[in-house]
Amino acid sequence: MTTDLHLNGEVATAAASGNAATERFANDKSAYAAVKDTPPERVDLLARSVLDAIHETIRREKVTYDEYNALKAWLIQVGKDGEWPLFLDVWVEHVVEEVATDHREGSKGTIEGPYYVPGAPEQGARGSVPTREGEEGTALTWTGTVTSTDGTPLDGATIELWHADNDGFYSQFAPGIPEWNLRGSFTVGPDGVFEIRTIQPAPYQIPTDGACGKLIAAAGWHAWRPAHLHVKVSAPGHEQLTAQLYFPGDEHNDDDIASAVKPELVLDPRPQGDGAVAVDYGFVLDPARG
Repeated sequence: MTTDLHLNGEVATAAASGNAATERFANDKSAYAAVKDTPPERVDLLARSVLDAIHETIRREKVTYDEYNALKAWLIQVGKDGEWPLFLDVWVEHVVEEVATDHREGSKGTIEGPYYVPGAPEQGARGSVPTREGEEGTALTWTGTVTSTDGTPLDGATIELWHADNDGFYSQFAPGIPEWNLRGSFTVGPDGVFEIRTIQPAPYQIPTDGACGKLIAAAGWHAWRPAHLHVKVSAPGHEQLTAQLYFPGDEHNDDDIASAVKPELVLDPRPQGDGAVAVDYGFVLDPARG
């Protein structure tokens, strides 16, 4: 996958996609609304815990003033580049997700990432995501069932699916791609069964031309995410599941830059006679608590 692609005369880049995701998040005020009633004692506890961890790192690793000043300059640049959502989604969110879902008995989840958009077109229980004519990529047929933890099929459960194209770009975050390309919602019936037709997405690199890229280069890391399908699965009376599904054999399943891959989320594609692949993977949702 390249990070610089011409689409209908416009240049698509990983950095531009990242900036679009940052702008969308910055304009969403719901993040503040969700915690507006947090008591000062909780804020104090969290702030002090983070600062204590930083102080301990400085003492243990004997951080120098030169290193401290470089960190200060880098933190300022992260803000100037608008990359705080990128930094947090890549290096922090996977632990928040782990803590937030450690009580669940149903399917495993993982991070949402920055490219979710609500309101994708409804396709029924069996259908195809919107694609461009001649959409490149291996055709993928995905079947499964949505149930509760007691095995009951969940009538009316909805699967929201979105993913990158064969070049690693997402609709609404890269130019020249139709609005709902490779984005769809699928609502199951009483049997809980769904069938989704799409393409197998490609791996891609997170943006590397800003402050986060400087950290990656300085630390000798790579910037790759393995190919994955994003889903949100919801049903009345149940906790929403957010997950990403991965493909075996991807060289970055074991060293995903976002640390989001779990063994339970790796699919088992079956080759079909026409060059397409098929997978069977369902979801078990936990009943809502309290």
